[in-house]
Amino acid sequence: MKYNRILLKLSGESLAGEKKQGINEVCLQQYATQIKEIAQMGVQIGIVIGGGNIFRGLSGAQKGFDRVKGDQMGMLATVINSLALSSALTAIGQKNRVFTSIRMEPVGEFYSKWKAIEAMERGEIAILSGGTGLPFFTTDTTSALRAIEIEADVMFKGTRVDGIYTADPEKDPSATKFDDLSFDEIYNRGLKVMDLTAATLCKENNLPLVVFNMDTYGNLKKVVEGENIGTYVHK
Repeated sequence: MKYNRILLKLSGESLAGEKKQGINEVCLQQYATQIKEIAQMGVQIGIVIGGGNIFRGLSGAQKGFDRVKGDQMGMLATVINSLALSSALTAIGQKNRVFTSIRMEPVGEFYSKWKAIEAMERGEIAILSGGTGLPFFTTDTTSALRAIEIEADVMFKGTRVDGIYTADPEKDPSATKFDDLSFDEIYNRGLKVMDLTAATLCKENNLPLVVFNMDTYGNLKKVVEGENIGTYVHK
């Protein structure tokens, strides 16, 4: 097994599946089953989920919402998704713990690095919700920050496509896939992989990133075992 401790970033939109919004129970179940599979291999897992299937602060701001309040609504959306994943994991017998970046007991436990690591070392999956707790930061940035804090070996970004392409493969059929990239190349080529704050955090803290298709069942196990699927991004 290639990795001992990972941070898995899931997008809120992927939880919605074909519904495009809300939570698709089939997608949720498939994610939970794949996550349990790697937990049983002994991998320690931290998870950050986005909230775009429920509310996205930036698009809310464009519609007249105050940006700070919009981002706070987005943070709460990530908590809803985290509770849904926690419930799905519990239903299949996988121990987990929801942490929140803002105090909201008993919804979740207030996040601290040490509590999250203790939970993972006990074999529990640490679901890290609420973003950074601050406005103007994305869940990509949250993922990079939490991955560095919990001393993860790698950050996995589970998406709907099988890696990073020269352009959006859903819009441009001539787009070609990268197997290997540096964070500098992401910046220089203007690739829309993650926001620059997140990419800079990864680069400065030497945290590798793997972007892969989480919607293909079994892919999570493959990337954990080091199979060359997706795109590997490094310093």
